[in-house]
Amino acid sequence: VEKALAAGVNVNVRDAGGRTPLLLATQGNHIETARLLVAAGADVNARDDIQDSPYLYAGAHGRTEILRMTLAAGADLKSVNRYGGTALIPACHYGHVETVKALLATKIDIDHANRLGWTALLEAVILGDGGPAHTEIVRLLLAAGANARIADRDGVTPLEHAKRRGFTSMMRLLEGNASR
Repeated sequence: VEKALAAGVNVNVRDAGGRTPLLLATQGNHIETARLLVAAGADVNARDDIQDSPYLYAGAHGRTEILRMTLAAGADLKSVNRYGGTALIPACHYGHVETVKALLATKIDIDHANRLGWTALLEAVILGDGGPAHTEIVRLLLAAGANARIADRDGVTPLEHAKRRGFTSMMRLLEGNASR
């Protein structure tokens, strides 16, 4: 990569799928390669044919170190993936606690709803497994001010979803925040 950059290769060149070298490095979790590309001015918001960008992919797949690089390089916090979700929503879905912490340290819209009408909090409960990572994410979201009253399209709140799934630890957290 250093040799290619020194030879003047376009840092934002695209493959047949519209992926840039930085997106490929992010997908492979090649941290040092990503660092070189970001330092060379790679576009952290460049979208491929399925609407992934290095920033969005890093958030969704728990590539926290690369995510921090994209944030420092001007990641668009309002950008959304093909499902209409910000980077925070899939990070919560997949239980990436450290990634969620990094995103909550920004001005990301914590209550943004994706095309399903699910917020990050709903996604952590509905698609989570109720275990320690997802429970910690629910705690982090609530501590950061997530609105626990926002229901899904069927009018079901995060607390009601947690009750239906038998997620007692999440229920306790959500019961204490049901009024905000």
